[in-house]
Amino acid sequence: MNRMFIVLVFGISFLLSSCTPEQPNDFLDGRIIDLTYPFNEDTIFWPTEERGFVLEELHRGYTNAGFYYTAHRFCTAEHGGTHLDAPIHFYEGRREAHEIPLEDLIGTGIVVDVSEKATADRNYRVQASDFESWEEAHGKIPEGAIIIIRTGWGQYWPDRNAYLGTDKLGDDAIPELSFPGLHPDAAEWLVNNHNVKAIGIDTASIDYGKSEEFKSHVILARENIPIFENVAYVDQLPINDFTIIALPMKIEGGSGGPLRIVAVVE
Repeated sequence: MNRMFIVLVFGISFLLSSCTPEQPNDFLDGRIIDLTYPFNEDTIFWPTEERGFVLEELHRGYTNAGFYYTAHRFCTAEHGGTHLDAPIHFYEGRREAHEIPLEDLIGTGIVVDVSEKATADRNYRVQASDFESWEEAHGKIPEGAIIIIRTGWGQYWPDRNAYLGTDKLGDDAIPELSFPGLHPDAAEWLVNNHNVKAIGIDTASIDYGKSEEFKSHVILARENIPIFENVAYVDQLPINDFTIIALPMKIEGGSGGPLRIVAVVE
């Protein structure tokens, strides 16, 4: 018997034996929480994006050859629903969607919960003191962490008026936007004091609805930090000790794109 063939058979047998149910993948050995809203006709986009998500049915049913077949065509803007803001979205020369390393999209997650403050003030902006309070209660923010900000805004999805502060479309809607976000001073504090991989929020933007200059976007993008927006079901997450896996559509040259994000909780 050919020596190469023997080695190949032995290698395949070893791989199969190492994948038995008695030896699960430790990395995914936990409860998986989907943090992604489905894309459909109710998906919330920025008001100036009037078309939203469109799914066109091309075929559904049995073919002339006798087998069942379904196919669609979809059209969507990059920034709507649960999605990625690539650094290039707000800073020239920074990473485009396809250039973000996978290592920056997978990491230890923590939740900074400001939902009580956001309930009292729907234009609340997360302060550096909120991060400092988290550290006082839970220890230093892990280096390379992925931070998820919980404002409680997921309770309003997909009610555009409650979620965005207006149900208008177009430029007329912009002055009426009202929802929480991250204060630029807090964004600056974060990048100056910690090496975070990414940051996400359960609202339509990392900058609050009344923002005109989007400074938090700019500060984070400057440091090549990816941003995740409209993150779903954040209320199901623990405060820490979980893993985030965030895999956006790999659009070459993209400023962002649809995102499938999950948490693995022990």
